[in-house]
Amino acid sequence: MNNILEYLADLAQNNNRAWYHANKERYREATAEFERFIGELISAIGEFDNRVVHNEPQNLTFKLVRDTRFSHDKSPYNPTLRAHISSAGKLPVPVGYYVSIAPENRSFLGGGLFASMFKDATEMVRDYINVHGKELDAIVNDPVFAEHFTVKGETLKNVPKGYEVNHPQIEYLKYKSWYLEYAVSDEQVGNRESFVKQAAQIFKLMKPFNDYLNVALKDFKMPMR
Repeated sequence: MNNILEYLADLAQNNNRAWYHANKERYREATAEFERFIGELISAIGEFDNRVVHNEPQNLTFKLVRDTRFSHDKSPYNPTLRAHISSAGKLPVPVGYYVSIAPENRSFLGGGLFASMFKDATEMVRDYINVHGKELDAIVNDPVFAEHFTVKGETLKNVPKGYEVNHPQIEYLKYKSWYLEYAVSDEQVGNRESFVKQAAQIFKLMKPFNDYLNVALKDFKMPMR
């Protein structure tokens, strides 16, 4: 795992195609190690969520190549290794367990709905919160959950149309996405065996939040490309 962090740190310092291709073997070694980690993590998550155990690690990871067409930052690579583990693989819905490994203590474990670009998904979650807000309160106000997580997400300034301005969960109804992030240090990432255990424990704490969102999103269909 330390080799992964070292490779990503070097890529961040040499974010160009020439360096990337000259160090392709290091890339292969880093991604192979990351996939081994994800495989072990799938097994650990499977102890409390067996809906993910059918996944193959190589199908859950994201590429380093960045889409720079609409970005001021033209760096060709994102020096981060990422994976999303859910019952439907790495698709953003149903929501699952997100791993992002980056150097300089920028790694984190995530859960929930990160994708605010899917209008239908946002509306489904809002409609569910509108009727089942107390269930969400019970999850996010649980002392152990609150000790570890704060719900994040892109939000609107004003109350979305169709909802009462004095709704008890009005702040959550303003959200366009609902997700969790749990920061982890390079030192924690560096010990694969202990990090697998830690990540599984954190994801187990996230599961009620994920389950809540997945009930809301049960009829969501990914847009056709």
